[in-house]
Amino acid sequence: MLTVEIVDGVHQLTVGGTNFTVIAEEQLTLVDTGMPGSSARAVDFIRRLGRSVEEISWVIITHNHFDHIGGVPELRRVARFTVAAHRAGLADAGTEPPYPEGMRRLLRIPLLYPVRRRFVLEPGDVDFHLEGGEVLGPLGGLHVVHTPGHTPGSISLYSPRHRLLMVGDALQRRRRYLRLPVKMVSTDLPRALVSVKQMAELDVDIILFGHGRPLAEDAHAKLAALIERTQG
Repeated sequence: MLTVEIVDGVHQLTVGGTNFTVIAEEQLTLVDTGMPGSSARAVDFIRRLGRSVEEISWVIITHNHFDHIGGVPELRRVARFTVAAHRAGLADAGTEPPYPEGMRRLLRIPLLYPVRRRFVLEPGDVDFHLEGGEVLGPLGGLHVVHTPGHTPGSISLYSPRHRLLMVGDALQRRRRYLRLPVKMVSTDLPRALVSVKQMAELDVDIILFGHGRPLAEDAHAKLAALIERTQG
């Protein structure tokens, strides 16, 4: 597990190549929970901060993919908290999961339905169904920005106080450049570009991603450069 403190009290954890965030204030907030099996590392890290998993108040999901929701059922065995996710990304037995068509075909196979529960959160698994536009309590006001494209329910979380944007997989970083989400695991790349334009309207200094290192240099300019390259 790799850990880095982004700003005071905001820690990025990387387990198995997937990032999630622990916000340590009076209460604890997790943004995403990593792959199945990642929760033990999160619990260890929380204890190293001198805190307890019982202090987790919120778990906010950036998008409903297995490598970001995997720790939710595990953490719910040891703590009580509110799970928040965008309603457009939730899927029950009668709706399509928020994956590209190839994965959706696999998850339609009746024999694989028990496995499907490990790949998606269903509406009943989520306590607070987000729409976008909400301002949640952490970091003095954490703005929920609906940024679909990677999935229909992808959100980004923006802290004006820190000029910090947590994008999940709505963006990716490749060395010095920003790129749209990976096509193979995304549902709508043209819509993803519209979401990037929304991000570029924010006053952003730091971007955190679902995978890879944070971007803390020329973040806003690199958003603008991505828009220009993609449109050109």
